Amino acid sequence: MLRMMHEQREAGLARTRPRTAAAAAVAAIAALVASAIFAAEPAAPAAPPPPPPGMADILAAAPASAWRPLDESHTLYLELPAGRVIIELAPAMAPRTVANIETLVRQKYFDGLAVLRVQDNFVAQWGDPEERHKIPEGMQKLPPEFTVPLGANVFTSLPDRDGYAPQVGFVDSFPAARDPASGLAWLAHCYGAVGVGRDTDPASGTGSELYAVIGHAPRQLDRNVTVVGRVRQGIELLSSLPRGTAEMGFYGKAAERTPITSVRLASELPAASRTRLEVLRTDSPTFTALVEARRNRRDEWYQSRAGYIDLCNVPVPVRALHD
Repeated sequence: MLRMMHEQREAGLARTRPRTAAAAAVAAIAALVASAIFAAEPAAPAAPPPPPPGMADILAAAPASAWRPLDESHTLYLELPAGRVIIELAPAMAPRTVANIETLVRQKYFDGLAVLRVQDNFVAQWGDPEERHKIPEGMQKLPPEFTVPLGANVFTSLPDRDGYAPQVGFVDSFPAARDPASGLAWLAHCYGAVGVGRDTDPASGTGSELYAVIGHAPRQLDRNVTVVGRVRQGIELLSSLPRGTAEMGFYGKAAERTPITSVRLASELPAASRTRLEVLRTDSPTFTALVEARRNRRDEWYQSRAGYIDLCNVPVPVRALHD
């Protein structure tokens, strides 16, 4: 009896084995077909990485601490018929010359003078060509301040080599250079820089004749002229003036000159008459990010990244404050 039961069980197992094997084979074939179908379907494209932040993104995310107001006690309003040119002076980089200029401004020395020279791709210069206004006693000569000691000024270095100085960067949002070996620093002739006109005598630059760079940066003038500040707003009012037709861009006729209505220190004007501006601090993380974004342009338009930036190509943004 037991043997018969065993034989029946064996027979049943034999009958089920082929069906199990067939099912396994069908499942394997189905799996192969499915994998082939899925392999033939293109994979879903990966989401593109977000674009790196550009200058506008960096500035939009900048905290209030990344900006500083212009020092109104050292800011000039040069009033022309077409509008106001705002110049921030840098007393830390040219203390005696800035003091001279501010003395002249308080005495209304520049009122009624004129822009007497506009040389294409170089400078716009203003002063007193007919010497109608007397320079006060003790101000006819001034030792040059082409350079100043490094001192305690915070210097934000750029990472790239410069052909005109061992190190370049910014001091309080002014383009500058320095030489650690000599312990000297100076402001650079970038677009918008304001310098002091002089004759051959280095001590002849008293601040009674000024110019603004309106063309390609004439860096060969660095350490040969005292740079006292930078135009923070309104440079286009100078750079768009008619070019002088005489030698070196001077105007041959007095009628061609652009008259100066007045020059005032911002701090001397009523608050309602002031133009409130802030400049990006160059010792801020925001500025560091901005420099890198400009050194390696990742905008879609750019096909090659320079990996380099020139001192005078670094933008130092300025913004107006509104009540």
